[in-house]
Amino acid sequence: MSDRDFTADGDWNALYIDGEWVAGGDRDEIEVTNPATQEQITTVPAGTEEDVNRAYEAAAAAQAEWAAQSPQKRIGIIESAVDLLDEHRNDILGSLAVESGSANMKSFAEWQTARGITQQAAEFPFRVGGDLKDSMIPGKENQVKRIPMGVVGVISPWNFPFNLSMRAVAPALALGNAVVLKPASPTPVTGGLLIAKLFEEAGLPEGLLNVVTGKGSDIGDRMASHPELDVMAFTGSTEVGKRVASLAAENLALPAMELGGNNPHVVTEDADIDAAIDSAVFGSFLHQGQVCISINRHLVHENVYDEYVEKLTERAEELPIGDPTDRDNVIGPIIDEGQRDQILDYIESTVEEGATLETGGHHEGLFVKPTVLSGATNDMAAACNETFGPTAPVIPFSSDEEAIELANDTEYGLAASVHAGDLGRAQDLADTIDAGMVHINDQPINEEPHVPFGGVKGSGIGRYDGNAIVQELTQEKWISVQRNQRQYPF
Repeated sequence: MSDRDFTADGDWNALYIDGEWVAGGDRDEIEVTNPATQEQITTVPAGTEEDVNRAYEAAAAAQAEWAAQSPQKRIGIIESAVDLLDEHRNDILGSLAVESGSANMKSFAEWQTARGITQQAAEFPFRVGGDLKDSMIPGKENQVKRIPMGVVGVISPWNFPFNLSMRAVAPALALGNAVVLKPASPTPVTGGLLIAKLFEEAGLPEGLLNVVTGKGSDIGDRMASHPELDVMAFTGSTEVGKRVASLAAENLALPAMELGGNNPHVVTEDADIDAAIDSAVFGSFLHQGQVCISINRHLVHENVYDEYVEKLTERAEELPIGDPTDRDNVIGPIIDEGQRDQILDYIESTVEEGATLETGGHHEGLFVKPTVLSGATNDMAAACNETFGPTAPVIPFSSDEEAIELANDTEYGLAASVHAGDLGRAQDLADTIDAGMVHINDQPINEEPHVPFGGVKGSGIGRYDGNAIVQELTQEKWISVQRNQRQYPF
């Protein structure tokens, strides 16, 4: 991978279609910048709808032969990709720091999760065997097989670009599908081109993985509506996800959507407050809060509210901020000015609505100070919106019933966490929160390769990881065998 080592200013100005690195040529270019320094890193082509068409056509042409390969063949490619993930770990970590503003802890967690998902995918070809069903017809045998869906489109976001691309790409390929991937414009290398290079070196046959860089406003609709598309795997905002799912469904493609969140962190009066604070700091401020499953609202019992706010404020003020290539820094930059300004607007509006700014609320460049807001309510701007920034509005409650009402008072249902001294009480709370994932005595930022990942309500459709992603990326096929001559009534 050394010839395309992103940290060494490699030339990434190309698309990857049908096994070829296609030069940008006369296409417009998208500038890729380091959010910590605002320096240009590289440029990538602004792919066109015609590029998307070529990518889907290449994928469709290559898929059937790939699906017919032995499980061992597909496993070998995926295992080679795992080896390359290990070999080039430092390159990947460096790329994530430079392109997505990821501090070392976050970069490593992202690489580790992507590696785990890829390693898990290597087991999938032997996990999709068939089943035999008895028949109502004498002498008949019913075979129920799982076969690949066909062509999987992937649109991935900028916050965890490598992992959130790989968690769809690796399972799709392992299960016999072909892939067309459009990474987010701010992170086209770690979200796409780096993955193409990795699988190219792993020996993946041509046409099975295609990467088209470009702006969602230019090619997103074509990505989601192409007639060769069979599954649309999208991670992003609920607003955009609804459009993507609608376009995919028009061609009867399956939408697999992981969308926005507004994740509550519930702390009861009998909880271990210090443990709850440890969870809160990690769950609110990892990657500057730019995580779909980060804590968006802290729901804290009124009896421990003041103590909680004081301790959370102290911890937030201690977090080191700066260039993520410095391993000592925990808080890196916001991805761009638009995202930064939206975060600051939410904070300012929340203070105007009556909350108290305990700490933070200001910025230097794209670095936003970790922010704690006390006296917040569920309808204030920083609480009712997915802020996607280092903000922690703290909302009091007086009873478990009120905590549940507050937790569920949102269109989203992605993740949540509960801290309580009584585990039975915590379990009751977890069972009642409308979310696809709830973590007791922890915080919501969790993903394990073998456990279903996804949300309810406005947070998505379907599940990633483990057996769940196998179900999303394959379909059942019924084959019956009449072993004895059948007798018909006429």
